[in-house]
Amino acid sequence: MPKMNVESFNLDHTKVDAPYIRLAGKSEGEHGDVIYKYDIRFCQPNKTHMEMPGLHSLEHLMAENVRNHHDKVVDLSPMGCQTGFYLSLLNDYDNVTVLVEKTLNDVTEAVEVPACNEVQCGRAASHSLDGAKAIANDMLEKWGSWSTVFV
Repeated sequence: MPKMNVESFNLDHTKVDAPYIRLAGKSEGEHGDVIYKYDIRFCQPNKTHMEMPGLHSLEHLMAENVRNHHDKVVDLSPMGCQTGFYLSLLNDYDNVTVLVEKTLNDVTEAVEVPACNEVQCGRAASHSLDGAKAIANDMLEKWGSWSTVFV
């Protein structure tokens, strides 16, 4: 296949073994700052996916809580395929696995979804705290495999 502009389009999704966390790319700015983009894959591509209400709540919870553990989070974004998230950090992080683990533990202890209302969210009716907790717990149970990306 021809090389594509989007990094994940060049990833052979039939050879990955989710869940995992991998460095998907890094970009250096003109002043030396570096953005590190991580692929945090929760589900096996083309086999399983996160249901939208749970994924949506997980996004809110992770986006809010990850910033309690790292002060240079650029973005946390869900993948359209509903199998994971991208996490972008300024000037990296010593151990992104620990960062994700702490954030997911926050999710499992949450009592509400932040910004789950019509003023702060564009689809406030589509949330599930229980769904988010189930996804987070499932990912945490497989913590030992997060560093293995390919079968």
